[in-house]
Amino acid sequence: MNDRVFFDTNIICYAFDLKEPTKREICKKLVKQVMKGEIAATVSNQVLGEIFNASIKKLGLTTDKAKIIVQTIIDSEKWHKVDYTHSTVNNAVEKFEQLKIPFWDSVIVETMKENGISEIITENERDFDMIPGIKVRNPFK
Repeated sequence: MNDRVFFDTNIICYAFDLKEPTKREICKKLVKQVMKGEIAATVSNQVLGEIFNASIKKLGLTTDKAKIIVQTIIDSEKWHKVDYTHSTVNNAVEKFEQLKIPFWDSVIVETMKENGISEIITENERDFDMIPGIKVRNPFK
């Protein structure tokens, strides 16, 4: 495995969530650490799409502000971006059936595995903790 850590959607969104000031400060610090090169961060294209959608639907940001957040990550050399394939989806379906975790979380797990990433920063311990070989870091604990 490598020293990269995968950022889940919720962590990046909390960095912009005015309704959750405590979580916002913690996540803003993590995002700043990535931008300074102190954390080797990875996101998938799936997470980028989820950030855009959640920024509008859950955080109430304008489309323009949501685009800026996503485009900043896309353009930054500090964020490693990965994608998934049809094989990833096949493996995710198997994981979904086997472990009964949400399908899109199983896609993240398989994308991580395909890219040699074994650690995820997320609030969602429940679903990711049951995955062998995946270390979950919840920054709120």
